[in-house]
Amino acid sequence: MIRGVDITKGTCLLQKGQPFLVVEREFHTPGKGTAIARVKMKSIKDGSVLSVTIPTQQEVEDAEVDVRNCQYQYGDDDNFHFMDNESFDQYEVPVSDMEDKKVYLQVDNSYELTIWKEKVIDIKIPYKVVFTVAESENYVRGDTVSGATKPVVTETGLTVRVPLFIKQDERILVNTETNEYVERVNS
Repeated sequence: MIRGVDITKGTCLLQKGQPFLVVEREFHTPGKGTAIARVKMKSIKDGSVLSVTIPTQQEVEDAEVDVRNCQYQYGDDDNFHFMDNESFDQYEVPVSDMEDKKVYLQVDNSYELTIWKEKVIDIKIPYKVVFTVAESENYVRGDTVSGATKPVVTETGLTVRVPLFIKQDERILVNTETNEYVERVNS
């Protein structure tokens, strides 16, 4: 249990039987009565947002979640397979639970797994990820308008709109929240 006054950004609370991550917290002291904490939380499991007001002296249940840094090994039809970087424990995450994460997972990259009640409930994808262009159409110079883009497919199957000068086998940086092209990566 945690008191309302001790809630901070990043705290995990149990609400409606699910773990929620506190993304915003604001204290308010009215002219009369006790101080309150206005808390905005995001469900770790499904991404839904919940706003609640908690008196600072009231206790709420905190969720016991564990975050592990794990290496993505491979994926098959049923599961994604991860290995803990410290303990070398193996984790299987059902593809059906995390279908939307599939296009962001790259073999041998590390991701943070959020574990609640011995079950992986989230795979944290970095804000920006480097991908290799697997499929791209070539355009002839002069056939374009300023700022024109084309769709390309990365090695993981993610489709991204990029400038016309991007070619197959080039590496690009992608914003994973919006699936937008950021820049070409030279290496």
